[in-house]
Amino acid sequence: MRTQNGTASEYGNGATRGLLKERAYEEIKRRLLNNDYPPRSFLAERQLAEQLGMSKTPVKAALERLEHEGFITVSPQQGIVVRELAFEEIADQYEIRAALETYIVRAVAGRLTAGQVARLKANLKAQERIRGKGDVGRGVELDAAFHALFAESLGNQEILRVMVQLRERMQRVITTVFQLNPGRIDSSYDEHRAIADAVIAGNGPDAARLVEWHLEVGKQLLLTPRGR
Repeated sequence: MRTQNGTASEYGNGATRGLLKERAYEEIKRRLLNNDYPPRSFLAERQLAEQLGMSKTPVKAALERLEHEGFITVSPQQGIVVRELAFEEIADQYEIRAALETYIVRAVAGRLTAGQVARLKANLKAQERIRGKGDVGRGVELDAAFHALFAESLGNQEILRVMVQLRERMQRVITTVFQLNPGRIDSSYDEHRAIADAVIAGNGPDAARLVEWHLEVGKQLLLTPRGR
């Protein structure tokens, strides 16, 4: 039985409400990361609710969560607007990534298990298979997985959580850069392979230096065309 603002089950079952909020959050976030809602575009609770087949209540909760994570801005004047990361935000986030990821590769260098090495090599093999193909979606996916592998190997859940959040906030921008610079997918593979070789060999200082260089190249590709 439907009520005026949704289904009776939405309001009669706390577990169902929680599931709806999570589904709304995951789906809207997926669309944001896929650039279905470009930066500076406007969103409407009612339209999103209709698209997702649910009431506005879980959608509102999802939007509040996404605002807290920095994906959107909600104001009485403008409404709900998809945020575009500013120059300073991107630079700051790359600094955080450099600090975290250089620490991580130093910590895990020479300490990966056989299973972790196998996962790393499988990721690199998958990157090699898309060389020269300009497969942006797959390239972005494999790039994110490569960097996450080291944090997962370290086993520090807080560091992994921060890295995932940073990556999600920047994914749309990174996708755009891969689209504008298809050769970056191939050069990233070369840099990734060098980083992996240093980590597997137990050379932490070299691995950290290579990570720092890799991130700096990516940062410059993101920031140089944008300007201040």
